[in-house]
Amino acid sequence: MTRPRNTSVSTTRTYAGLMGRPLGLLISTIATTGFLLFGYDQGVMSGIIDADPFHDYFPETRDNSVYQGFVTAIYEIGCLFGAMGVLWFGDSLGRRKAMMSGGIIMIIGVVIQVSAVKGSNAMAQFIIGRTITGVGNGMNTSTIPTYQAECSRSTNRGLLICIEGGVIAFGTMIAYWIDYGASYGPDNLTWRFPIAFQIIFGVILIVGTWFLPESPRWLLSRDRFEEGLDVLAALHGLEVTDEEVHLQRALILDGIKASGEAGKTPYSALFTGGKTQHFRRMLLGSSSQFFQQLGGCNAVIYYFPILFQTSIGTTKNLALLLGGVNMIIYSIFATVSWFIIERAGRRKLFLWGTVGQCLSMVLVFACLIPENGKGPSSKGAGVGLFTYIAFFGATWLPLPWLYPAEINPLRTRARANAVSTCSNWLFNFLIVMVTPIMISNIKWGTYLFFAVVNACFLPIIYLFYPETKQRSLEEIDIIFAKGFIENISYVKAAQEMPYLTDREVKDMARQYGFADQDEEFKVGEKGIQESQPTSGDVSDNGSEKPRRSDIEGTLTGVGVGTTTQDHALHGPSNLNVQSGGFKND
Repeated sequence: MTRPRNTSVSTTRTYAGLMGRPLGLLISTIATTGFLLFGYDQGVMSGIIDADPFHDYFPETRDNSVYQGFVTAIYEIGCLFGAMGVLWFGDSLGRRKAMMSGGIIMIIGVVIQVSAVKGSNAMAQFIIGRTITGVGNGMNTSTIPTYQAECSRSTNRGLLICIEGGVIAFGTMIAYWIDYGASYGPDNLTWRFPIAFQIIFGVILIVGTWFLPESPRWLLSRDRFEEGLDVLAALHGLEVTDEEVHLQRALILDGIKASGEAGKTPYSALFTGGKTQHFRRMLLGSSSQFFQQLGGCNAVIYYFPILFQTSIGTTKNLALLLGGVNMIIYSIFATVSWFIIERAGRRKLFLWGTVGQCLSMVLVFACLIPENGKGPSSKGAGVGLFTYIAFFGATWLPLPWLYPAEINPLRTRARANAVSTCSNWLFNFLIVMVTPIMISNIKWGTYLFFAVVNACFLPIIYLFYPETKQRSLEEIDIIFAKGFIENISYVKAAQEMPYLTDREVKDMARQYGFADQDEEFKVGEKGIQESQPTSGDVSDNGSEKPRRSDIEGTLTGVGVGTTTQDHALHGPSNLNVQSGGFKND
């Protein structure tokens, strides 16, 4: 009969008094708060940058589109520095400390902004504070998706990170409406209160992260095995001696061995190929962030009121009101991906979103051509801006935060994700900086430019972006090994490879030479014990091939009923996995 699973949790460590599903929900809630803060800070300047009280306090920005663009976009430079900080120190700092540090730095930046005194270099102080706030946000956005991915299961990882990305829209919506409400108050309230309000989100992020566990994959990569095992047990809601916990630990360690030695990752690892394809995977993640910005999203998000005033000719109050309505639509459609991300997959959403954004920009520029947008057709341009933000919210808003976090292997995930975020903020700065200038000089040509750029994304996504839905992070490693060894496109490798169980992933890792075949981990009375090396057969490529008994004995009391044959260069279809996966007593 099948050995029953030990469901006792008496020896399992808890975090904030939680374990299992409740702990996962707490992690997702705190991570989501970080992206709510991100969205709020992105949207807060939209209703402030063109407000008369702000111009009175900071006269440099009045009727100066270049200065307005600079004050708004300098935040992205701070975010770039923050992302670079994670690139340099993220692996050493850890996920939790990076998130808490980011929250503290953001609060410091906010205090510097709102304490600016008129006539005492107020503009310089405001710019410095906005840059510092950006540094904290750059650290958070580089770290939170990685942390969420490493603490989630493959069945809901996409949903959870999409919720994070979608919450950006809710943060932006909150910022728009606070801006609109504050515009009816005293002059100082118009800009000080909306900026200061984000401190609330920062405090929640810092305090909440303090009680969360560190990423188990990061702990194991730093040789902190006992802590990693504790976290895995808590996340799964099982006892530390449970065989499922030790199987997950073994899979993660195999992933670490597959991509190189544990510990500090050298920068050179980002540029390697072979079975791990570090460089290709870094480019895939970075390109999604790059495409998100170059598609024109922040030209709409940051400057929606200005676009309506200058391009369509509405009053300032109506433009602010329409901006708030647009953010409600943005938030509603941002939730769409939550329900379809694991059904439609990443590739389809990328493609659908690109087509929708492209056609929306076509509608905008086509309606603005007659009489430079001052005629009745300008209303059609307004419709185009609304449809653009709907398509963006449902697809390109969350996906570039999800894709780099799961496409990159454990060894380079933190740094590769930081590189992706750097590309996001670099081109975010570029678009936010030049959009007011483009609107002033080429008018409807601005939207033609974004339409053409979106059209250029389609062939790249179709040819080079493999599907990763419902794949474990270790399973994605197998996809790239399969594509490289069999010399097929990685898109095709992902399409051909069936979904694997955890035990099948471990067997495939052995076939592709990832797992250490001389090392097995057993669950004994005293915890983890390493068995002695066991001599096996030798495969055609010269590496030792595990015997059936080796695989079946991976865990004490659990036999994996698999037969591994000498097909090291073939895909998972060569596996003969018996149903159930558990050895009968």
